[in-house]
Amino acid sequence: MSRDNNSGRPKKPRSSTRNSSDESRASRSGNSGSKPFKKPFPKAGERNSDSKRSGDNSYQARMDKKFGKTEQEPFITTQGEERKPFSKSAPSRGGSRPGSFDTRDKYERGSLKYGRRPGTTEDKEDKTKSFVQKRRLSKIEKDVHKDTIRLNKYIANSGICSRREADELITQGLVEVNGKVVTEMGYQVQKSDKVVFDGQNITPEKPVYVLLNKPKGYISTTKDDKARKTVMDLVANASPYRVFPVGRLDRSTTGVILLTNDGHMTKKLTHPSFDAKKIYHVTLDKKLTNEDLKLIVEGIRLDEGVAMVDAISFIEGKPRNEVGIEIHIGWNRVIRRIFQRLGYEVEALDRVMFAGLTKKNIKRGHWRILTEQEVNNLKML
Repeated sequence: MSRDNNSGRPKKPRSSTRNSSDESRASRSGNSGSKPFKKPFPKAGERNSDSKRSGDNSYQARMDKKFGKTEQEPFITTQGEERKPFSKSAPSRGGSRPGSFDTRDKYERGSLKYGRRPGTTEDKEDKTKSFVQKRRLSKIEKDVHKDTIRLNKYIANSGICSRREADELITQGLVEVNGKVVTEMGYQVQKSDKVVFDGQNITPEKPVYVLLNKPKGYISTTKDDKARKTVMDLVANASPYRVFPVGRLDRSTTGVILLTNDGHMTKKLTHPSFDAKKIYHVTLDKKLTNEDLKLIVEGIRLDEGVAMVDAISFIEGKPRNEVGIEIHIGWNRVIRRIFQRLGYEVEALDRVMFAGLTKKNIKRGHWRILTEQEVNNLKML
């Protein structure tokens, strides 16, 4: 045996070392000494077939057994409904891979626990609507079946003032019920009782104000013994309440006229002390001279007294027989009598303005309801 020159140790032969290592590896791997540890490298044409065969026997079999070949147990919901298991036939969402779980089913069907879509407030809205409707119906039933009403509410419904202001009027003794002064707070009156305020009968109805462009051939009364046409025929559908004309226009006079159920407003607009202005367009049978125009400005004496006009002038662009006249007095047929005293006949008389209200955008024979602003302007006169 040869020795190493440096260490003095004997050298081992290479062949014996390789053989012993092969034997030790074989013993550890459980192979016999006749079979080598590594498989021999496959020859050409044998590699693909061997790998495919091994895949069929090992990997593919395990995958089929794990995922696709056995049926999974169905899911059971809280309400006992059977739910479809996850499978490759489940619909895909948004381009996801086939077989992935589609979460739209959860939100389209809603929450199974509460029986509706998550986050909806349908039940709350239904409960709220039913509560409001029941409350309104109960209020309507109470008002319909009530035989009596508080006096301050009665006055407020007539449009005179608010309830608080009505209480002050009652305490001051300005309200009469069936001919007796009532100062008691909370006094109950029947709808058929006669309530008087400031000398005028009032009704517990909501005030309505209708503006009519009166045509020729209608009289300004509620009824006529001779069965002639009245302005009430033109405003029959204007209000559920009965309205009355404020002032009068004779049968051949046309123009704006106000109808209302507000008795206090009617008295205010018809009394001369409130100075409700009225403007008329007058067409005469002949031209009006400047001398007669000056006489009208100075005042024409009639049976009631001197008829004073507020203004009179010729209409620009019209013949001299057409004039505009402004007055505030409410005598019967006063304009016609003024011109008759001077020898003129009025062929056409049209009222174009009354208490600031005009017939603009109202066709002849038609009407409209006053706006809230127009009503406030009338109350401030």
